Amino acid sequence: MKLTKELLNNLIEITSNSAIACFPYIGKNEKILADKAATDVMREQLNNLNIKGKVVIGEGELDEAPMLYIGEKLGRGNGPEIDIAVDPVEGTNFVAKNLPGSMSVLAVAEKGKLLNAPETYMEKIATGSHIPKGCIDIDFTVEKNINIYSDITNKKKSEITVCILNRPRHSKIISELKRLNVNIKLITDGDVSGALLVSNKKYNVDIFMGIGGGPEGVIVAAALDSLNCNFQGRFLFKTETDIKRAKDMGIKDLNKKYEINEIVRGESFFCATGITSGELMNGVIKEENNYITETIFTYNKSDLNVVKKIISLT
Repeated sequence: MKLTKELLNNLIEITSNSAIACFPYIGKNEKILADKAATDVMREQLNNLNIKGKVVIGEGELDEAPMLYIGEKLGRGNGPEIDIAVDPVEGTNFVAKNLPGSMSVLAVAEKGKLLNAPETYMEKIATGSHIPKGCIDIDFTVEKNINIYSDITNKKKSEITVCILNRPRHSKIISELKRLNVNIKLITDGDVSGALLVSNKKYNVDIFMGIGGGPEGVIVAAALDSLNCNFQGRFLFKTETDIKRAKDMGIKDLNKKYEINEIVRGESFFCATGITSGELMNGVIKEENNYITETIFTYNKSDLNVVKKIISLT
């Protein structure tokens, strides 16, 4: 079974409508209501597709409704079997506080082709397609990765920019980057959008690194794979519950370092619609009786594509 352009167009429509559902909550400090609104729309519209879909990357477990939970079956059950990764609102705090960079995200692959990721942390590193595969590695020191990147690109360290979540757990990495005189782009949330910044030189981000969500790592890997970029990840387990959940998902080697082709096997689609405007795309705009949305998507190993939609209130 091949993923079709019709399916991609359906996904773009769904993330657009999910983003619009958040519009009334932008800047209202109601991140839970915003997430629920987007989730309800995404679930309803995925269930209307002629697919046999299963959520392999979701927002919670079975008892955490109304979230789209891991293992949830979606679609009418009379079409292609696909794995689905969802994040109805990536950056709920951005929506609540009317900050840039929130978006509604979907990624799909053929059944069995997306890594099932537990809701735990993941150590990650990502670079653009101009870096040969296998050169940058999460097992290397920060200094070694920076030196390798500098040698490959002929960039001075002072010209290299690293994007990383602004978290206490990253204090040592940030200190090391400062010692090396590397530019640092700190982000408060949204490590899917942060990692995507390595995909094009126009975003002026050379490397994304650090620890973020495991499910988000799988989602962004689907996008970066389509863009021929580089990504590595390793799950980090803090509790016995995390370990049990991982083993239940079929993860046997808890210390395994995953290459991008082990996270996403074969063709995948990724699309994300802006809720609030950010570096990747514009957010939802309301003009009279219409909403205007902007969506980025990956298709057939090309650059990030952008589509604008005008959706009537009626």
